[in-house]
Amino acid sequence: MNVLFTCGGTAGHVNPAVALAHVFQEKHPGCRVLFVGADNGMENKLVPKEGYQIRTVTITNFHRSMAPADIAHNLGTLVNMQRSKKQAKAILDEFKPDLVVGTGGYASFPVVNEAAHRHIPTAVHESNAVPGLTTKALSKVVDRVMVGFEESRAHYEHPEKVVVTGTPVRGDFFKYTKAEAREKLGFSDERPLLLSYWGSLGAEVMNQKMVDFLAKECYEGAPWRHIHGAGRDFPWMQEELLRRGLKLGDNGIEVREYIYDMPLVMAAADLVLCRAGASTISELTAIAKPAVLVPSPNVTANHQEKNAQVLASQGAGILLREADCVENTLFDKAAILLNSRDRREEMVKALQAMAVPNAAEKIYETLREIMK
Repeated sequence: MNVLFTCGGTAGHVNPAVALAHVFQEKHPGCRVLFVGADNGMENKLVPKEGYQIRTVTITNFHRSMAPADIAHNLGTLVNMQRSKKQAKAILDEFKPDLVVGTGGYASFPVVNEAAHRHIPTAVHESNAVPGLTTKALSKVVDRVMVGFEESRAHYEHPEKVVVTGTPVRGDFFKYTKAEAREKLGFSDERPLLLSYWGSLGAEVMNQKMVDFLAKECYEGAPWRHIHGAGRDFPWMQEELLRRGLKLGDNGIEVREYIYDMPLVMAAADLVLCRAGASTISELTAIAKPAVLVPSPNVTANHQEKNAQVLASQGAGILLREADCVENTLFDKAAILLNSRDRREEMVKALQAMAVPNAAEKIYETLREIMK
């Protein structure tokens, strides 16, 4: 069996495909897997780390502005679409896939579209609550559209093709109970744990706000534990905290450059402050972690805010826009939740109601159906 996954642009598109590749190889020893991404996309680093081969196509996005530079960019994209179509045909001719699955990103379009026209079984999976342009276009030609939430079904022209499968999450997120994780982290008291991070690289605007947040925690006697992932802003954050005379660590408040043991820390957490990317939303839902979601305002089509709205509408998360994070707003939202076990438990129940258990297995079964 030959299975081709095409994805790229963000980890939220790559991670589900990698999880599915593992499932197919576990269930079908000898199954050949090939990934296709875009030239210079982050998938070219992420996929080989997982042990898979990746090919690329030359594809770029469209800019919505009519400025001269954007018009020139869009003309280049039209040229690249023709180039990527030829590249996709060559890859399909060589690999001869029995199944082609797109999980988002511009690279998905030429490959999945060509496969569908060849009547190869095809499907797309959309991690975001609202489909991007690529998924929307491909939904018209593929055999199945797989989505993370029931609320997403209404965004497609052919709802009969849509299957609510959830989004696969790495297995190590289910490895620890909260008690086991707290013990492994060496926590000896009962203070709740706050986890905060703003993406793998951090976000300077939010990290500036976190300096004041951390200072207020210290001034109030560290009423809860806190682990914050600063990303690339770690050096200046550390310098600013020292300048203010704030000594962290012994009081249970910790700032790390990167949180390498994220599944462990997430398992121990009582509340999470974070962005609302597709991967993050999937992880929070899968393990039922209450969160205050501050969507990035710099994302195409405002996907993150739409993701956060799905959770907020069900009482499963708190949506707080970045522009509204003024003075102590974020701190106050976190304090209310950290001081109310009942409120957090209500959010946990709402998250559990939204979750699709065994998402990877459900996607596998859906894909096997179209292969028949």
